[in-house]
Amino acid sequence: MQNPIVKAVFFDIDGTLISFKTHKVPESTVEAIKELQSKGIKTILSTGRSINSIDHVKFLDFDGFITFNGGYCLTNTNEVLFRKAIDKEDIQSVMDYAKQKPLSFSFMSEQEITIHDVTPEIAGMYAHLNLPVPKLVDMDLVDTSSILQTNIFLGPDEEEEFMNSVMPNSLASRWTPLFADVNPKGLSKKVGIDIFCKHFGIDIEHTMAFGDGGNDISMLQHVKVGVAMGNANPEVKAIADYTTEEVDDNGIWNALKKFGVI
Repeated sequence: MQNPIVKAVFFDIDGTLISFKTHKVPESTVEAIKELQSKGIKTILSTGRSINSIDHVKFLDFDGFITFNGGYCLTNTNEVLFRKAIDKEDIQSVMDYAKQKPLSFSFMSEQEITIHDVTPEIAGMYAHLNLPVPKLVDMDLVDTSSILQTNIFLGPDEEEEFMNSVMPNSLASRWTPLFADVNPKGLSKKVGIDIFCKHFGIDIEHTMAFGDGGNDISMLQHVKVGVAMGNANPEVKAIADYTTEEVDDNGIWNALKKFGVI
């Protein structure tokens, strides 16, 4: 796999592009992306974040954005290539459940992010991501057909039962023990990659991706060269083609150099 022909590189944000220590993109990563772009290689963001939570990395001039774990894909000219909302029955079921039992969750649409029941742990998580805590959801005003992603704040041991009983038409993925990203079944960053490969006319054999969390696994397995960051979860490293250094140790730059992409 040494020196593959790479025409598109996909990047996760948190723990991949951005350091959890500094909340910044390392200068070596900025330079690496500039070099890719100077060679005509497409650079595409691939994140579980909302389209409303990526302004801090747009200065990198990506060619496209996979957001909501593949649920909302658009180009740098704001052409929407794909949009898929969560089944509205699942959204209603979450709200009904929260009226009976304690549950923290967030709802994300193109327009906004709202949250229900902010605990100290959740407030700390948003601080860890350098994000403001979203406004509280008004469940009487929720448009159940507009939600592209929800975060359900429960532990891994509770996830399977909750998803089977409350959100059977949806799929959970996880990069932290604190919460699960929930998207429509069949959706993943892999879907977003295929959408952009078709849009740009690029074969999957000419793709590379960087990630660190559980929601990156489908992406890293799908591309030709899947790179796990040194700070990645063990299950991500286990499926990756290569594990590079951590974000703050020039991991992205080093891997692109190793494979002769820059």
